[in-house]
Amino acid sequence: MEPFLAAILIGLPLAWLAAFAAYAYVDAPKRGMNPRKWAAILFAVPLFGFFAYLFERDERDYDPEEDPYAQGATFEVHESRRGEELLDPGGAGTRDERGTPAGGRAVDENHGDDGDRAGDGDEPADGDEWNDPPGVDL
Repeated sequence: MEPFLAAILIGLPLAWLAAFAAYAYVDAPKRGMNPRKWAAILFAVPLFGFFAYLFERDERDYDPEEDPYAQGATFEVHESRRGEELLDPGGAGTRDERGTPAGGRAVDENHGDDGDRAGDGDEPADGDEWNDPPGVDL
């Protein structure tokens, strides 16, 4: 292999790795990070280490006045989702005092509700595994 070609194929990538490591070594103390650790990571893990460093370093000029989430912003619901029935934390919908889903049919504890058969004769057995609400066909 020619020396010029070897210098390009080997020397140029090594120069980039050294430049990334040097940048981290100089920049890390300004951000309150360990410069030796980040320089070693950037030199040992090509390219991914540099992006990891960029994502892990702290903001220099954080202003809580400009952060909408630091002010205790309220949780807003998209207008197309307003008026929908709220779910309990388990995600099964609201339940009455017997544990039956409100507006739904009871599920026997010995037999799960897989949606493949009619429960009490009111609903057709459509094979809808997810029991989508009326008007929703996915």
